[in-house]
Amino acid sequence: MEIRLRTVVCLTLTVWSFFCASHLVTAQDLPAMTDLDRYVHHDDGAYQWKVVSNQTGDAFSTAVIDMTSQKWLTEDKVNRTHWQHWITIAYPKKVRTNKAFLMIGGGSNRPNPPGAPDDMIVKIAEATGSVVAELKMVPNQPLIFHNDGKPRVEDDLIGYTWDQYIKTGDSSWLARNAMVKSAVKAMDTITAFMASETGGQQKVDQFVVAGGSKRGWTTWLTGAVDSRVVAICPIVIDVLNVHESMRHHFAVYGFWAPAVGNYVQHRIMERLEDPRLTDLYKLVDPYYYRHRLTIPKFVVNAAGDQFFLPDSSQFYWDDLKGPKYLRYVPNADHGLDGSDAIESIIAFYSLALTNQDGPEFSWTNEADGSIRVTTKTKPAEVRLWQATNPDARDFRLETLGPKYTSQVVDASEPGVYVGQVNDPEIGWTAYFLELTFDVGAPVPLKLTTNVRVTPNVVPFAEKNPSLPTSLTVAAKAKDQPSAEAVIKLVRQAFAVQGIDGDDLICRQDGEKCYFNWCPDVSEFEETAGALTKLLKDNGCQSISYQLESGRNVTTDAVDAVAVPGGN
Repeated sequence: MEIRLRTVVCLTLTVWSFFCASHLVTAQDLPAMTDLDRYVHHDDGAYQWKVVSNQTGDAFSTAVIDMTSQKWLTEDKVNRTHWQHWITIAYPKKVRTNKAFLMIGGGSNRPNPPGAPDDMIVKIAEATGSVVAELKMVPNQPLIFHNDGKPRVEDDLIGYTWDQYIKTGDSSWLARNAMVKSAVKAMDTITAFMASETGGQQKVDQFVVAGGSKRGWTTWLTGAVDSRVVAICPIVIDVLNVHESMRHHFAVYGFWAPAVGNYVQHRIMERLEDPRLTDLYKLVDPYYYRHRLTIPKFVVNAAGDQFFLPDSSQFYWDDLKGPKYLRYVPNADHGLDGSDAIESIIAFYSLALTNQDGPEFSWTNEADGSIRVTTKTKPAEVRLWQATNPDARDFRLETLGPKYTSQVVDASEPGVYVGQVNDPEIGWTAYFLELTFDVGAPVPLKLTTNVRVTPNVVPFAEKNPSLPTSLTVAAKAKDQPSAEAVIKLVRQAFAVQGIDGDDLICRQDGEKCYFNWCPDVSEFEETAGALTKLLKDNGCQSISYQLESGRNVTTDAVDAVAVPGGN
């Protein structure tokens, strides 16, 4: 089968903005109460907690609490209806504030409690002299639904519940409801524990809430439904206004990244225009609760995230209300491993503890491509970060590597800093400005502008994102003859498995080779893994995976669209 590559013209900002505007919902369109509110605040009688260990230190004490947050669904729908969590707490002998820091964490269900809080929890407590707690096992996982025998975790779990909502319209299926209720009940527990004799009979009734990934999503919604939350720090969940963000994801890559594969497997991407999916977003997308989220917020994202594109904030940032601060961490992916992000989070929390305003600055994206920052608060340093990909509008750390570099930017006039990059000779460049502030905390606060990409060309804007899924595995052989030999080997291997030439599409571009077929959606990882081993055994490198919409082989974006230096 021959695949004809579509040439796509530049999608103009005017057309894209019009398309996005067609799906906007204003605050006036939203009900005062949603099913999320009703679920979170309903007393199901399951909530309880008890202290399982307590250690007293010279300056700080720690405790581990066993909490049951709720009863979710029924036994015929899920094997574990009661959600149980461990809460670990580090707290000073004498608290100086009624505010506490709650980190919403993950992890799997386990019968044995942790021995003590994680080092990060203790580090934040020591740096701020305040109560710091971590809520574990959000969501409770693994879970088995409908007695199908498949333990599901993380996005597979959430994707399953999205599919059930789209099929039934029953909002009780949405796991996000239960995740938010877990955080609300954790705040109840921390307040009660600190008021107890073990906690020193101290008042703690306001919270700064943080969490990463789907726990970051939960952080947003916890702030939207509970007035005790006075500030939030959602981490690596750069996907508010989900409808527009995910369409942008596909229009840029031309395929779905493997990181969102669970939603592809549950056929969410094939139903982007389903009215039920729109209803789902109205229930759980934090963008639809933005009119409530007027508290200070520090949004921490990764510039090399494998889930979300670095320019995703364009779909929500300007619409957020109240104090807001943004940081994109360069050369980091969804895990933020090896970064100093935790220092900025500590600095933000320190400001919230003392009711201090954050640094005052703003930025504009100028017509000439520059980012212009105007500051009232003098930064200690300003840097321009940039990375170029000559092949694709793809800045994932896993595909590009740690290619962001920086240079110091001096003020062009008092309080004004301008960052500008030229269009690359070929490909795309992502860039942003980073400002470092001394806010009187033990560590500095790093904040950034949004990320811009130049040229602002969306290479696959005309592709349909909602066709049945196929899988492409791309690899780079040693040279062109090696690529030809590898393709022959792969055809032979697939023939042994009963997949003939009509079902397997092979494409070669010099030393690059692409293999596309339609495995069962539940077997993507298994079949891709077998092919990956064969490719590695035959000297191939730079192996990557693309979840295609329809029978397509998406090649490098510079081949698909006219950009500077492109074909």
